[in-house]
Amino acid sequence: MAEQLVRLHREPLAARTSWALRSWWLCARMWMRSMMAYRASFALNLAASVVIHALDFVVLVVMFLHTDRLGGWSLPEIAFLYATAAFSLGVANLLVGSAESLGARIVSGSLDTMLIRPAPALSQLCAERFSLRRLGRPLQAVAVLVWSLAALDVHWTWDRVLLVPVLLVCGTVIFGAIYIGGATVQFWWGESKEIQNSFTYGGATLLHYPPTVFAKELVAGVVFGVPLAFVNWLPALRILGRPDPLGLPTAFQFASPVAAAVCVLAAGLAWRAGLRAYRGTGS
Repeated sequence: MAEQLVRLHREPLAARTSWALRSWWLCARMWMRSMMAYRASFALNLAASVVIHALDFVVLVVMFLHTDRLGGWSLPEIAFLYATAAFSLGVANLLVGSAESLGARIVSGSLDTMLIRPAPALSQLCAERFSLRRLGRPLQAVAVLVWSLAALDVHWTWDRVLLVPVLLVCGTVIFGAIYIGGATVQFWWGESKEIQNSFTYGGATLLHYPPTVFAKELVAGVVFGVPLAFVNWLPALRILGRPDPLGLPTAFQFASPVAAAVCVLAAGLAWRAGLRAYRGTGS
């Protein structure tokens, strides 16, 4: 087994990435098969999840019963922000959300078990207790997104059309990197899970609303600090033809892939640093 791990680390990055993805899929498929053994329970839980997450959007609709604009944005425009943020967070949570349990595994000593298996520990951690019930959030977000796109009064050019799938993919990657990067903090500070949640769930709630309702200092913080603005705020300015409250160059509205790549690199470096600093329990 040790020889296999050494040989794997010597292989090219593409081969290691392929093996990591395959390891994730094998573990996730095991949990899916376990869940689908009780299909009626799965269907009821999924339906309940869709309904519960839909209540978030109902709150926005209720707000617009008393006003026709929020920060100068209409309901279809804010629905677009809501849907893209909820979809990105939901898919990221589905794929890698289990990483937030790292602290509990460190405390119990069960992380050591993952480290001695002939598969990447991060892949195992992200696929641990993989649950298709988490599809409730992205499914509900897709329904809202379809409605918002139909209701928006937008002149669709090729770049605006292309930006929609790009921001969904890049937003998912950014949230996924935040999940992993935030979980890595638990190598040093085991009680940091709620801090991670403030950037994932809290960040998604922030992105449900237009940047014009927040102070410019906060908007700048999610552009140059934790790059949540690249999930949907900045590309949405281009898609919806809205002015940038910070007056940033137009290139920022197309920079979501760059921000996603930087987030993945930072999360990967943090994970490697955490593993090197980790001292097993010996169990």
